[in-house]
Amino acid sequence: MEKYQNLGLVGEGSYGMVMKCRNKDSGRIVAIKKFLESDDDKMVKKIAMREIKLLKQLRHENLVNLLEVCKKKKRWYLVFEFVDHTILDDLELFPNGLDCQIVQKYLFQIINGIGFCHSHNIIHRDIKPENILVSESGVVKLCDFGFARTLAAPGEVYTDYVATRWYRAPELLVGDVKYGKAVDIWAIGCLITEMLMGEPLFPGDSDIDQLYHIMTCLGNLIPRHQELFYKNPMFAGIRLPEIKEMEPLERRYPKLSEVVIDLAKKCLNIDPDKRPFCAELLHHDFFQMDEFAERFSQELQLKIQKDARNVSLSKKSQNRKKEKEKDDFLGEERKTLVVQDNNADPQIKDSKVFKIKGSKFDGQKVEKGSRASNTSCLHDNGTSHIKTVPSTSPKDCSNVNGDHTRNPGMAIPPLTYNLSAVAAGINSGMGSIPGVQSYRVDEKTKKYYIPFVKSNKHSPSGIYNINVTTSVSGSPLSDDSEADLPQMEHQH
Repeated sequence: MEKYQNLGLVGEGSYGMVMKCRNKDSGRIVAIKKFLESDDDKMVKKIAMREIKLLKQLRHENLVNLLEVCKKKKRWYLVFEFVDHTILDDLELFPNGLDCQIVQKYLFQIINGIGFCHSHNIIHRDIKPENILVSESGVVKLCDFGFARTLAAPGEVYTDYVATRWYRAPELLVGDVKYGKAVDIWAIGCLITEMLMGEPLFPGDSDIDQLYHIMTCLGNLIPRHQELFYKNPMFAGIRLPEIKEMEPLERRYPKLSEVVIDLAKKCLNIDPDKRPFCAELLHHDFFQMDEFAERFSQELQLKIQKDARNVSLSKKSQNRKKEKEKDDFLGEERKTLVVQDNNADPQIKDSKVFKIKGSKFDGQKVEKGSRASNTSCLHDNGTSHIKTVPSTSPKDCSNVNGDHTRNPGMAIPPLTYNLSAVAAGINSGMGSIPGVQSYRVDEKTKKYYIPFVKSNKHSPSGIYNINVTTSVSGSPLSDDSEADLPQMEHQH
């Protein structure tokens, strides 16, 4: 790890930290995830091994690229490509939601990346805004595969306590241990409305309150899930919420177009067996209208090539910088030359000193320009239209030269942020901007922390705001065996 220069801490979580670093040889900027020592070293090791194993076999344009694995003093270091920011950063900068065209491009890539994982029988299990990276060119990459795993064989069970609560499917909330790819599809449905409207769809305070939010919007659970709920010892003495008045998606978000509502509803089907596969979602009208899928596929390849060129240019720039520093050093050595004239007049006692001055060159100034053009596709009073939004909205990703205003400190691959890290980030200018709601909190880091939720999103009188957690089958990582762990190629 000595070949990397630490440029600062990016994020810190319960299992480790992420640092922004520079390769001293190539000049490439990377993100290094350092797993911390823990009282339960087996758990930390298993999370690290799982992420390494899966990322070694998963190579895709919409998945974060693992560059190197190192081990030093019993600690694992994962070296990733450095990606500019996350979707969570966008949502914190633009709390009223992102431009519809931006969301369309983001979603297309998110579904593409998840579909690739599913085609290899791998489920992510922790899809959320902070685990979705976005490069400067607009290329989306899924990250944080610490809770991902290979699909179980028939009859095998999974760990049920996975995924941040707000994006957790109902089968996970009731304690079903025989779930599948549909849990990732549910999380996609939660992202659709959140990216467009800027607020979490189901911001529950507890598992029972989460079920209340879901049932208020989508109706009662299927009979199998109701049965699992009442058999779950963690819900002993608690009854499922009784919904007196529903608030379906189209009523809650009347400005969203019918095609967006339809896409979200398909992903959020209360019955996991009826949720579509990723391939079906990519053929939805939301991606097929105006031949978007075909056009954007070509545009995406240009974005990927642009990112690759930027990495190559940064390496060349670093090499030129090293050469210049070397030349400057040699030049300084030659600048001052002391010459003693032994043939000087004897009456002159002191030696003559001559100083040879080096020439100076003035650098050229480069002026930078910026452009901003944003549109939002919403539905109002039954009519779809293009609405001009303020200049505070993110720029269209099709403008690969756009100068995005971002927080570089929040780049990733992120870990679960604890509260102290969030507070420190805000104090140092790395967190959300003033006036932005701060109720987004990761469930895995602060299990007993109740996030701030908008008052109008609570269940009536706080009846269901009970901090009840889902039962866990064995340890949180009991669904993988040590025999599956890979042999490391790089150990330092």
